[in-house]
Amino acid sequence: MLTDTGIRRLGARERRFEVQDEGGLSLEVMPSGQKFWRLKVQIQGKTYKRSLGKYPAVSLSAARKARDEVRLQVAIGQNPFAQAEGRTFESLAEEWLRVKVVPVMKPITVEMKRSRLERIVFPVIGGRPVNQIEPKDLLRIAREIESRNAPELAHRVMQIISQVFRYGVAAGAADRDPAGDLRGALVPVRTKHHPTITDPDQIRALMRAIRGMNTIRTRCALLLQAYTFVRPGELRHAEWTEFDHGKMEWRIPGEKMKMKKPHIIPLSTQAAAVVREMEPWTGRGKYMFPSNRTASRPMSDATVNAAIRRLGYAQDEFTGHGFRSMASTILNEHQWNRDWIERQLAHAEEDEVRAAYNFAEYLPERRKMMQWWADWLDELLK
Repeated sequence: MLTDTGIRRLGARERRFEVQDEGGLSLEVMPSGQKFWRLKVQIQGKTYKRSLGKYPAVSLSAARKARDEVRLQVAIGQNPFAQAEGRTFESLAEEWLRVKVVPVMKPITVEMKRSRLERIVFPVIGGRPVNQIEPKDLLRIAREIESRNAPELAHRVMQIISQVFRYGVAAGAADRDPAGDLRGALVPVRTKHHPTITDPDQIRALMRAIRGMNTIRTRCALLLQAYTFVRPGELRHAEWTEFDHGKMEWRIPGEKMKMKKPHIIPLSTQAAAVVREMEPWTGRGKYMFPSNRTASRPMSDATVNAAIRRLGYAQDEFTGHGFRSMASTILNEHQWNRDWIERQLAHAEEDEVRAAYNFAEYLPERRKMMQWWADWLDELLK
């Protein structure tokens, strides 16, 4: 049986997992450390599932109280799910996934859509009748995502919600699509300068194409950029003296950084393997990725993007800088701490005093996050 102390001690794992309480109540722990209450009840041989909210916003005692209220209704012969059956947003979304998504999409795409619903949407509106959900409820979801600097994810989540409602309208389970009223209300996605891709199927195709490259230098450069999502200039100016194999870190001096502050990049096992692969080729020189013409200079700023063009991606489809937006979107989607993400991206710090001393901030947490990111990329290829 769960206790508040035990819940607080629950650490995240590589994959989400559930810890059972009693009476069908469980706590689901995400790889990011976020925790969500789930309730499973059987009535007349049929299993019903319901989201009860996020811990600690919904406490252990509150979750148990909600569970007990449902079980009491079941005990006296009532079905608390009957009125809303087929009409809560969660049940409608599950039907939409089963009918419209699973038959035509790849499993990893199905899992991504399901994950976005379960992690982001269901805790807010999952248990509500579809015809009682208003545009302001959906805007609240979008604003929370936007607050994590993930506007593209906000648009994608709203697209999924809209698809669920439109399916509900066609099936006679919903009167309208309230997501349609949000046109123009969301923060626009600006991809003019740094286009990216965030669909798992497209990311898989990109990673396969990179791994299939014959040129060691460009293959390793693209892999290292994918695993570390540094800026292209930081990648091509990488010097061997900046890498610490023992600590598995890449420490970039402040003069090389956009914000002129030193930056630490924890190296995942995959990123460290890329570094080791390059060492026999360029390890005796200054730069990890030197120019083809002279080892005293780094490779051209056009090298990475030219390699991406050779893989078949147009300039307005993907660039080297797009790895940063890709990682930011996926990490935010899996609810990694926004401060860890922003620190790893080395974005501008509003507090200049704090910025002067925070290059090692959240380092243990960022190390764990970077390993998860590399594992996620590799998992796509299996």
